[in-house]
Amino acid sequence: MRCRHCAAELTVQMVDLGSAPPSNAFRDGPDGVEQYYPLQVLVCTECWLAQTNLDLFKMDYDELFTADYPYFSSTSASFVAHAKHYVEGMTESLGLGPDSLTVEVGSNDGYLLQSVKTPCYGVEPTATGYKANEKGIKTVHSFFTEKLAIELSKIGKADLMVANNVLAHVPDINDFVKGFTALLKDTGVATFEFPHLLKTVQSNDFTQMYAEHYSYLSLTAVKRIFNSNGLRIFDVECLTTHGGSLRVYAQKANGGLREPTNFVRMIMDREEEEGVKTQKFYTDFQKAAERVKNDLLMFLLQAKQLGRTVVGFGAAAKGNTLINFAGVREDLVQYVVDDTPSKQGKFLPGSRIPVQAEFTTKPDYVLILPWNFGADIIKKLEPMRTHGCKFVTAVPRLEIL
Repeated sequence: MRCRHCAAELTVQMVDLGSAPPSNAFRDGPDGVEQYYPLQVLVCTECWLAQTNLDLFKMDYDELFTADYPYFSSTSASFVAHAKHYVEGMTESLGLGPDSLTVEVGSNDGYLLQSVKTPCYGVEPTATGYKANEKGIKTVHSFFTEKLAIELSKIGKADLMVANNVLAHVPDINDFVKGFTALLKDTGVATFEFPHLLKTVQSNDFTQMYAEHYSYLSLTAVKRIFNSNGLRIFDVECLTTHGGSLRVYAQKANGGLREPTNFVRMIMDREEEEGVKTQKFYTDFQKAAERVKNDLLMFLLQAKQLGRTVVGFGAAAKGNTLINFAGVREDLVQYVVDDTPSKQGKFLPGSRIPVQAEFTTKPDYVLILPWNFGADIIKKLEPMRTHGCKFVTAVPRLEIL
């Protein structure tokens, strides 16, 4: 296999999580055949892009992001607040007004664009985009490519482009970035948020690694990819979202007027100090993932032996990675509660654990699967402590709270 950015041969394996169905391919029933794909992450030692080997198994992009894609960003109040704060800040800093255009790529259900008060539209291939339409947010129902960007640019170029948690999802990362170069004004700004690979490794968060994610991104790799495709990074922020993310600010290489801030060099230096450009940084990750898996299994088996019940909360994609890697089934986690209507009444892919709208028992433990939202979830479920329930997270280490 060759690198999806620079075409160098991939010879270094970061982690092998076995095989699993796509993490958002929820089941209508407990029976039937599922398509499994290997979850291996390889690393390019030329550009240091960490990436899945899904290309070898001919997985089509539209197999992952189907019409009934079940993830709705607006179900997370903290994420909506995060988006609103971003919009307010960018509107002020860029001086966006009635003649300014904002385009969000991967706009989902309008969780971010609903806060934009100036002209805007989203690009979203899944049915979540129709929820945005219901809010009055114009949405182009398509995958974002350079070809689409060129067509959209004929209508008008963007002052601000946004791509939150999308860059890791695209198989042709070069074409995707070229699309921003094509649609952005010469004076425009594009921002990208993505889980920071450095934080992913430091927190043992292999749960980020599922079939929808083609790439796992360091600033080292992203800077090189952007440079090769017409963008230049001029600023970067460290965020707490998704267990530690970066927000990268970019401009067109041939038109941008902003000088790079010291933060760009600071993050690049930090990555180099931590070994992002060395094989050892990646090859040690397998042991860390196995430690998380083994600790969770030991807890669940002991709970079962003692007659204690465990229920999950949050049918998140990363939770499905954890459950399938650990081989957890309904005998260890009875069911999972989730607030998303499109997931309720279905079954988790692979494990076939049922998803419910509410707790129908009084469990001894609730396993919080989207661990990065753990504080918000525990606050919401706090009344369950009255019957002695405790909360459990498995990443970055097993904790009983």
